[in-house]
Amino acid sequence: MVVEDEAPLANLVATYLERDGFETTITGDGADAVPLARQVDPDVVVLDLGLPHLDGVEVCRQLRTFSDAYVVMLTARTEEIDTLIGLSVGADDYMSKPFSPRELMARIQAMLRRPRSRPAAPPTEPVAAATIRSFGDLNLDIDGREVTVDGTPIALTRTEFDVLAALAREPGVVFTRAQLIEAVWGPSWIGDEHLVDVHIGHLRRKLGDNATRGRYVRTVRGVGYRMGTGA
Repeated sequence: MVVEDEAPLANLVATYLERDGFETTITGDGADAVPLARQVDPDVVVLDLGLPHLDGVEVCRQLRTFSDAYVVMLTARTEEIDTLIGLSVGADDYMSKPFSPRELMARIQAMLRRPRSRPAAPPTEPVAAATIRSFGDLNLDIDGREVTVDGTPIALTRTEFDVLAALAREPGVVFTRAQLIEAVWGPSWIGDEHLVDVHIGHLRRKLGDNATRGRYVRTVRGVGYRMGTGA
């Protein structure tokens, strides 16, 4: 789904998507975007920040109440606050205008290569211990794509979960931003590596973690991030 009020740009993006085999739906009005998303259940939403009637931040916030579609936010404003606000409501990536449609396609294809949630195993089928990672009271079921803290389920976006899972698969190993980008977004992704910091910040907030003395996600100054011990 393309949500963009500049009709020529919306049509251009849709043309590139259709060339790559996607079915596309276009709207230029933020107020129409949410009910339309409920109707078409998109896999990916290309979402402009500056929309009439309902801006992209609010559209994204409402989308996240019922959809796990990948969201790529488009913005004509380059101030960092716009990027941070957009990602804080669940956008997976962002691009500043003007941008290359080919680069947008590459990012979308990289996101779609990441696994979707798997159906839960039947009660009679035990979950393999190797798929469970525990860090104190944080439990991560990598195959089931579920996270709990002290038994309470934590709602993460796909990207937030993928960042956490990448760290948890190799506890104690320090990941640079570039390594996390490759693990989560893929080797073809091009953009600002500080995107990782934004998603780490959201993870910490949702997990009730502390940036200074992280129980779960720890900062290794000058290098990157690793999973903590939960202590």
